[in-house]
Amino acid sequence: PESISRILTDASGWILEMSGVEEKQQESPLKRRRLEDTDVGSDPGKLTGSAVENDSKRKSPKKNSSPRKLRKFGDLTEEEVLEKTLPDLIRDDLDVLFIGINPSLDAAYTGHYYSGNSNHFWACMNESQLVPSDRQLTDTDDGYCFSNGIGFSCLVSKTTRAAIDLTKDEMKKGADQLRQKIIQYKPRIACFNGKGMYELFCGKKCSMGEQEDRLPDIETVIYVMPSTSARAASFPRASDKVKFFTELKQILKRLKATAVRD
Repeated sequence: PESISRILTDASGWILEMSGVEEKQQESPLKRRRLEDTDVGSDPGKLTGSAVENDSKRKSPKKNSSPRKLRKFGDLTEEEVLEKTLPDLIRDDLDVLFIGINPSLDAAYTGHYYSGNSNHFWACMNESQLVPSDRQLTDTDDGYCFSNGIGFSCLVSKTTRAAIDLTKDEMKKGADQLRQKIIQYKPRIACFNGKGMYELFCGKKCSMGEQEDRLPDIETVIYVMPSTSARAASFPRASDKVKFFTELKQILKRLKATAVRD
C-alpha cells in the first residue's frame, strides 16, 4: 500500500509538473515578450522598456475630428474656397472680353482668372502674343491684361468644383446678366471660352470662330473658341488651341483698322 501510494503521489507530481510545462509552451510569443520586458517590482499593469515601444506601435492613431485642411488651399478647406467669388474685370472700351463658364476652385482661391496647371489659357496668350509682352504672362497678370484692353467675366459667378455642379436655373440667370453686361460695356469682341457655354447662352448650336449673330443695338463681335481647360477632349493640348487666339488677334486688328477708317 505504501508503494502504491508513493507511486500515485509521484505520478500526480509528474502530471502537475508536465501541465505547467504545457501551459508555458502554450503562451504566445507576444505574452512571453511582454512578461520578459516588464520591470521587476513595477506596476504589473504598466510596461516598460521595449514593451512600451512595441505596445505604442500596436495602437491605432486617433482620427482627427476637425475639418480636413487641404494643403492646396493653404489654411482654407475646400468648402471655404467654394464660398469665394471672382470679381469681373470689365469696363468700357475693352478690345476683348473673355468669358468663362464659372470660377474654378483654383481661380477662386488665388483671385485670378484661369489659374492652375490644368488650364492652357496663359500658354495660348503667350504663344499668340495677343497682349504683347517680353515675358511669360501668368494668371497673376490678369490685371496687367485688363490695363491693356483685355477683360474677364463668367457666365455664372458661383464657384464650383466642376461646371456640371451648376443648375440650369443658375446658368439661365447668369446668361441674362451676362447679356446685359455685354450690352452695357460694348467690348469690341466678346470671346466665349467654350463652345457648349455659348450654345447655352444663345440657345442654339454654333460653330467655332466668329459668329454672324450680334446682340441687339451693339456692334460687338461674338467669337467662340474651345475651352482652354486641359480636360477638353477635342482639343487636349495647348498647341491645339493657339490658332484660335491667333485668329482672335487678327479679327481685333481688322476691327481697329475699320474704326480708324471710319
